[in-house]
Amino acid sequence: MITVEKIKPEMTYNLRHKVLRPNMTVDDCVYTTDHEEGAFHVGAFYQGELISIASFCIEKNPDFSIENQYRLRGMATLQEFRMLGAGRQIIDYAQNLLTEQNIDFLWCKARTSVQEYYSKLGFNIHGEVFDYPPIGPHIVMYKNLT
Repeated sequence: MITVEKIKPEMTYNLRHKVLRPNMTVDDCVYTTDHEEGAFHVGAFYQGELISIASFCIEKNPDFSIENQYRLRGMATLQEFRMLGAGRQIIDYAQNLLTEQNIDFLWCKARTSVQEYYSKLGFNIHGEVFDYPPIGPHIVMYKNLT
């Protein structure tokens, strides 16, 4: 059984490093938005082990006219625990928190390699693929929460 809860930003760093930025340092996995007002972090635990994470922060994408926006950053699930639905549970948990705060728009810069996954979670594509050095090709994706 998977449990989902808010976690401290520091708890995300090892998974960010292992899954998202293995060729970089752990320090490269610390985001400037981690401790900003309104930011929160969600973790999924399986048998007490942190297996999936995501971070959420107030950040307006200028391409969208919607006033109340949040950005999803650093979503990662350990390879051996994929297909358990942890990522979906994290998004559902965060979406409930955001809608309680009258936030109705969530966006992210998704790696093109997981674009289909985000589509299954209800995200839509916006714009063209772009390079996000040194990580690689990304695309903006968004989800209306209402």
